[in-house]
Amino acid sequence: MDVLAVAWALRCHPPEGVTMVPRLCEPDNVLLRVRGEYLEMPGLRLTPAQAQRLWGLDAPAAQSVINELVDARFLRRTPDGMFVRADSDSPRW
Repeated sequence: MDVLAVAWALRCHPPEGVTMVPRLCEPDNVLLRVRGEYLEMPGLRLTPAQAQRLWGLDAPAAQSVINELVDARFLRRTPDGMFVRADSDSPRW
């Protein structure tokens, strides 16, 4: 796999004409990847728009991931609209 193909796969945007979705983009793998990013960077604070760009997802998909992780009590929303790990010291509601 060349560098361009890897870059596309990591961002969940297959090149035009490619119909297969990279394994990293399957819903369970996206959730694992996002959880991993929050675990690797405990102070990570993202707005939904920032999360969308970081994860390379469209807005509905990014919001779905956030909702899933909030429902699982892994993430929580801060008063300023950021999403952080539920066990972080960031201000609560």
